[in-house]
Amino acid sequence: MSLTDYDIKLIVALGNPGSKYEATRHNAGIWFLSKIAERLNAKFTATSSCKAEIAEVCYEGRAMKLMRPLVYMNNNGQEISKYMRYFKLKPSQLLVIHDELDFLPGIIRFKLGGGCAGHNGLKSIKEHLGSTNFLRLRIGIGHPGTSAEVSEYVLSKPKPGERSNIDNAIDESMLLLDYLFTGDIQTFMQNLHT
Repeated sequence: MSLTDYDIKLIVALGNPGSKYEATRHNAGIWFLSKIAERLNAKFTATSSCKAEIAEVCYEGRAMKLMRPLVYMNNNGQEISKYMRYFKLKPSQLLVIHDELDFLPGIIRFKLGGGCAGHNGLKSIKEHLGSTNFLRLRIGIGHPGTSAEVSEYVLSKPKPGERSNIDNAIDESMLLLDYLFTGDIQTFMQNLHT
């Protein structure tokens, strides 16, 4: 698939619900989505179609929905697919925002489809949608060094300098929202990556 095949209607942030996990690395996607909602004055409310909070936004005539699943990372695919089936959305209309071990804190990258690279949230989405042909926005959180440390690492808080780098990158990305929300994904990606 090429960029022209994608038309974002639903933006989902992966993370774990509850105050215990709010500031942990695995919730970097939630931090990004919360900043979008804040910028667009969007309010999240519970939905009856799945276990999630939804905010509806309209940007220059384009309607989109923001979603925060209210289940743990490993189970989010079930709720996302439920919602997508209810509203007859295709994988090509989905953008998933998630934490990324392969990038240092402060790096944000856009990706079209691809594998799950061991990310349990992405695995869950693939399992329930039967596809990986959705867009991803990957928020770098760094890597602990060994795979044995990953579980503890993603469920812990980043160091103050790392969190600052992530927050600054998110703030800079907000300057590009106009491209994303008007459907100019190519320009959004080019500017994000430079």
